Amino acid sequence: MSAITTHVLDTARGRPAAGVAIVLERVADGHATALGRGVTDADGRLRDLLPSGAPLDAGSYRLVFDTGGYFAAQGVEAFYPEVAIVFQVKNGGEHFHVPLLLSPFGYSTYRGS
Repeated sequence: MSAITTHVLDTARGRPAAGVAIVLERVADGHATALGRGVTDADGRLRDLLPSGAPLDAGSYRLVFDTGGYFAAQGVEAFYPEVAIVFQVKNGGEHFHVPLLLSPFGYSTYRGS
């Protein structure tokens, strides 16, 4: 499993958000470098943003979710075309699960397990 994973739940529909495109970036000195990308599965999960066992350095990371594309594919009007979650890794030996709870006009996130 990747050291960074995510899970997207569509709280307006009460089910996982399948088909959300996501990019993982490393952010340093004002610049972002893409490290991985993928699309959520039928359970709304993306488990392979980084190769399994790949080292994770301390620093800032950003997950960018294409929420506009997800809602457009469903024919739903939404306010946020993308959601960017920036978080800090202090200990690269840990697993970081960053879920997104999503609706057309709001979102929240937290550090999961």
